[in-house]
Amino acid sequence: MAELSGAQGFLQFTKVKKTYDHKNLVVKDFNLNVAKGEFITLLGPSGSGKTTCLMMLAGFEDVTSGAILINGRNVTSIAPYERNIGMVFQQYALFPHMTIRENLAYPLQLRKMAKPAIRAKVDEYLKLIELDAFGGRYPAQLSGGQRQRVALARALIFEPDIVLMDEPLGALDKKLREQMQFEIKRLHQQLGFTVIYVTHDQTEALTMSDRIAVFNNGVVQQCDAPHVLYERPANLFVADFIGESNTLEGVIEQVEEQSVQVRLKGGELVRTQRANCEQVGMPTMVSIRPEKLTFTDKLGVQGNRIQARFAARHYVGEYIRYHFHSACGSELVVKYLNDSSAPQFSPEQEVALAWLAEHSQALDHPHTPSSTH
Repeated sequence: MAELSGAQGFLQFTKVKKTYDHKNLVVKDFNLNVAKGEFITLLGPSGSGKTTCLMMLAGFEDVTSGAILINGRNVTSIAPYERNIGMVFQQYALFPHMTIRENLAYPLQLRKMAKPAIRAKVDEYLKLIELDAFGGRYPAQLSGGQRQRVALARALIFEPDIVLMDEPLGALDKKLREQMQFEIKRLHQQLGFTVIYVTHDQTEALTMSDRIAVFNNGVVQQCDAPHVLYERPANLFVADFIGESNTLEGVIEQVEEQSVQVRLKGGELVRTQRANCEQVGMPTMVSIRPEKLTFTDKLGVQGNRIQARFAARHYVGEYIRYHFHSACGSELVVKYLNDSSAPQFSPEQEVALAWLAEHSQALDHPHTPSSTH
């Protein structure tokens, strides 16, 4: 598998594999270069290997083969407490019998820092997380969001090389979760620490990350900036897993320099971007995001078009979801901004849908092995 490179290798995973039973690999060949100060998210379904990679980096899981280097130092066989890594968990892991000030002081005391320096550092970090008036309280006296800010400050206060975050916002409600996303990004930009973040929440990953590594079955399918993952998924799994995607089945009929022509199952000929499926005669799935699919009167004569029958209209607030059935049997979704131009259709009405070639990709067919897997 190709190396997934950052600007420079401050943190490096090299050919890392993990098995628990000496038969099945949970992580199959993980290579990743992370630049100092980068925010990398490991994203994927449950059991895909993302948390195992985090635990191997922390030292809580052994590496079956391969190496992990931090700032050029091989830490593969080094004890967790010698790796200079901070960790933030979903459960906060604060000491309930200690005040907030004592919780923050604890990692500094372990490192034998002088008492005046500890006091100054704790004051600095209480101010940083905007809880300077709460130092004398106990964790049980704080809200969930406040406790998570304390847990974050405790992971950062001893200035670790890397901060690991394992589903840190999973216990919070939606509004608080969004607030904490911005809080973590604010601290990251202010302090410049390196983050490896694990989540299964796509929106969280897209909002916060410099790059995202998408896992499936122990293999990274793609590692890229959020906009690249969303706009140019490397394969059908990434297109389906990140956001929402319409797919149309077809066969590659002609290959051009930047694009391919696909004969859809319903008979239409469309042009689309090349991705991981670019040989004449190869079955393919054309992937189009719902917000890129629109009605022909909005695109005029430009782009691709397909006939579909209207099925349902759902009001979602800021946009309206239109559901259609295409001639080839695919269900298509159009996301349309909720304004006065949003059309009304009658049941089973035939509608011409359109999209630009650069807004779609020819991806692997589920029954054809993908070059990226």
